[in-house]
Amino acid sequence: MATDPPGLDLTALARYLLRLPDAGAHPAGRLHARLLAGGRSNLTYLVTDDTHRWVLRRPPLGHVLATAHDMNREHRVLTALAGSAVPVPRTVARCDDAEVIGAPFYLMEHVDGIVYRDDDQLAACSPAAAAKIADALVDALVALHTTAPAAVGLSDFGRPVGYLDRQLRRWRTQLDASRSREVPGFDRLGDRLAATTPPQAPSAIVHGDYRLDNVIIDAHDPARVLAVLDWEMSTLGDPLSDLAATVMFWDGVSGLETVITATPGDHRAFPRRARLLDRYAAGTGADLGALPWYLGFAHYKLAVICEGIHYRHTRGETVGAGFDRIGGLVPPLIERGHACLED
Repeated sequence: MATDPPGLDLTALARYLLRLPDAGAHPAGRLHARLLAGGRSNLTYLVTDDTHRWVLRRPPLGHVLATAHDMNREHRVLTALAGSAVPVPRTVARCDDAEVIGAPFYLMEHVDGIVYRDDDQLAACSPAAAAKIADALVDALVALHTTAPAAVGLSDFGRPVGYLDRQLRRWRTQLDASRSREVPGFDRLGDRLAATTPPQAPSAIVHGDYRLDNVIIDAHDPARVLAVLDWEMSTLGDPLSDLAATVMFWDGVSGLETVITATPGDHRAFPRRARLLDRYAAGTGADLGALPWYLGFAHYKLAVICEGIHYRHTRGETVGAGFDRIGGLVPPLIERGHACLED
């Protein structure tokens, strides 16, 4: 007999959906669900009634850091960007009542396409397809960063002034909340970043975790992004922080068994980071002179996230495979973050 996946009470979900005024969200039969790959922070499920397919997002089980895993934030930005130049899934419902399934959640449409998150997928790409994927990834980021927040009702979505300083404080606080061991160089990297923070670039809507496995690529046209996913860290802030994260996941973690996602830079078909940077600069007119600092910060932020996941795993509060290896990523990420600041 099928059982509910961890963290999702399907009977309670079905009752909730049937009460919605939008009949298009009503299940036509018994619900089934499975935990999707990825989503190592918020939990992501594919839900179906054998007629329709939706994706449900909810916070992780157990230890949840303050300000993280905000379902309202994800739902708001997705809803706001619908119809803009930024491709996003259509939102279906949002539930703030934690009593329904045990946590707030939202539901969105399922978008058919390819999420490139494992090495077999990347290895199967030709150089021509890989170049198109790289360009499409950058073009969607350019579309996001050139969308005026006020034009989509997001002028109050964050406080862009002082963004970099707040980000550093936030991630140092997150680290303090997840400490279970000492990692050499961790605190020193935070100190170095704080001492060399560059002037902030003009603000934009930032995704906060922009990388290849957080977009859906058209299966028939690798030059087209169908949807950008995983908006839990989105806000108004410095767009170069997004670009740096994209580049880090593209080839900055090359050679590491990241567990989180496959690395395009580990595959010869995929272009080097210079192609991405040149295309982004051409599309936005941004000055990339301070990018080494942003890359150092990207490594630091990922290390803090991994340390938080490691902490939850040691407490038995993670769902899915591969969490036992994430803690091992933290030391090399810290080393590479320091190396970025030497450039």
